[in-house]
Amino acid sequence: MLYPQRFTQFTREHTDTVAALLCGLLLFLGWFALHLGALGLAFLLLPAAYVIGGYESAREGLTTLFKEKELDVDLLMIVAAIGAASLGLWRREYHLIIDGAILILIFAISGALEGYAMARTERSIRSLMSLTPDTARVLLQGREEEIPISQLKVGDEIVIKPGELIPTDGIILSGYSTLNQAAITGESLPVEKTVGEEVFAGTLNGYGALQIKVHKPAQSSLIQRVIRLVEQAQTEAPPSQEFIDRLEKGYAKVIVVAGVLLATLPPFLWGWDWETTIYRALTFLVVASPCALMAAIMPTLLSGIANGARQGILFKNGAQLEKIGKVRAIAFDKTGTLTTGQLQVFQVIAIGEYTQSDVLKAAASVESYSEHPIGKAIVQAAGDLDLVGAIQVQAIPGQGIVGTAQEQQIIAGNGVFVQQYVTNLPEELREMAQSLEQEGKTVVWVAQEGRGAGEQGSRGAEVMGVIAIADEVRSQAAATISRLKQLGIEQIVMLTGDNEETAQSVAKAVGIDRVYAQLLPEDKLDVIRLLQQKYQTVAMVGDGINDAPALAQASVGIAMGISGSDVALETADIVLMADKLEKIAVAIYLGRRSQSIVKQNIFVALGFIMLLLVGNFLGSINLPIGVIGHEGSTVLVTLSGLRLLK
Repeated sequence: MLYPQRFTQFTREHTDTVAALLCGLLLFLGWFALHLGALGLAFLLLPAAYVIGGYESAREGLTTLFKEKELDVDLLMIVAAIGAASLGLWRREYHLIIDGAILILIFAISGALEGYAMARTERSIRSLMSLTPDTARVLLQGREEEIPISQLKVGDEIVIKPGELIPTDGIILSGYSTLNQAAITGESLPVEKTVGEEVFAGTLNGYGALQIKVHKPAQSSLIQRVIRLVEQAQTEAPPSQEFIDRLEKGYAKVIVVAGVLLATLPPFLWGWDWETTIYRALTFLVVASPCALMAAIMPTLLSGIANGARQGILFKNGAQLEKIGKVRAIAFDKTGTLTTGQLQVFQVIAIGEYTQSDVLKAAASVESYSEHPIGKAIVQAAGDLDLVGAIQVQAIPGQGIVGTAQEQQIIAGNGVFVQQYVTNLPEELREMAQSLEQEGKTVVWVAQEGRGAGEQGSRGAEVMGVIAIADEVRSQAAATISRLKQLGIEQIVMLTGDNEETAQSVAKAVGIDRVYAQLLPEDKLDVIRLLQQKYQTVAMVGDGINDAPALAQASVGIAMGISGSDVALETADIVLMADKLEKIAVAIYLGRRSQSIVKQNIFVALGFIMLLLVGNFLGSINLPIGVIGHEGSTVLVTLSGLRLLK
């Protein structure tokens, strides 16, 4: 029973191949029967070869004809084959029936080969679908229970064992492990993850057991968004393909009209006999068909989309792959794009008898009660120090924070706020703080006051030092800007709502010459429009809700996949799954490479059509040779498009 099941499965999965094999076998037996003079047997075998080999093409062609009222290439092939057979029966030149059968056989083989070629791209893309398990191991009242992914709710706690796939996005509650995120972000090396960090569905857990908490619906996970966008990319035709599709409809009608004229006029104009005339007209129907031209674009673009997905670059459709290769100017958002969006301690300066550790420890003792990003950055930097929690902590929004630790009052905040508690701010330290602020850093002054030194506001405290806070510039930002300039991008600018000093300091660090600072979302939109007036095709790279209008306006919007907001991800045309800026250069290369291959394919397709048309008019080719040239060029162009899978 096992072998019939396998045979049934094989025929179901490889229908085109089986049809081509049967067509070839029947054709050979029919030819052999004709050779032996067994006309009755031949007339049974050859029609069967026609039906089996040409059924699918005839069905698709007739469906298009009756439902869409359009002619397509499949129907033209069938008409040419039946015409050759009819001519052979009429003239009793039965080799023409063989020619028609060969046409159908080669067309069937070509269809099977194209199917396999496109299936390779399909598998490369659809492999995303198998990245998540069907069930998750959830903790319910202290017991583990497997439930379908679709039933997961926000707040559920999931147990992940070593070697298992993460079923949905979540935050680690306990455990430590390394995760292979290559399938999602394109990162080749495993990433260490521990308590408080986010993990993504479809990534592979390493050696450690993890307990994670679901913090968003399973259908909103990163991998599910990727899958939906990839499905969308496969169904949306880019403008170039839409143009070719429109061209085909008109082109097919021209071929039919030209075929009718070629089948009727040559005997009157050039004295051809009717057999030669009809044969040449049938061959014309074959060689003039735009199969190769139709296959010149989509295989290439789908291959580029699959290649990008493997490298952590998600193109939402083929049109964006086309456009990114034509980009002449790029605008970058600053916070969260060129920078990580996470504040960190840049420098600690102590004065007098105090050390850097004293300054950091004092500030962290009061900031540990603050929810402000600056306070969190200070506490994180002081993580290795032996902190003493402060009491009577009071935060003054926009100014600073005060509290008591080890019977000493600690003051941390801006210069104006701290000056309320001290006699004066040391001039040398003031100059250093001003220099740091001009570089775009946020400066936190730290002072302490001993108990009994006077009530608040008596200026009995003394300055310990300052802490400079900065948004961390992404490590790959400068190299990315340099690479983009090497690729010939004519203009690279930075757009930010931050102040001019901070913007200029980041721009200088990464190598950007033009900066637009203190922008509102609508201002960013206006800058993109100005760039488009001068450079036409403009890309915008951003991550936040305030970047969404500019991302939508840009010719190509590029969003950061991990740090990006949902609005930015939905608005953008391309998503960088691992937030790796260097992938922008890879995306541009893929876009340019795809355009180069498409142009090569169109040149080859048109070249073959012209060569075959001339050969047919001069009588240098017969119907089988025309079919081989026509279908060979189609397969060649399809395989050429698959080069981008590498």
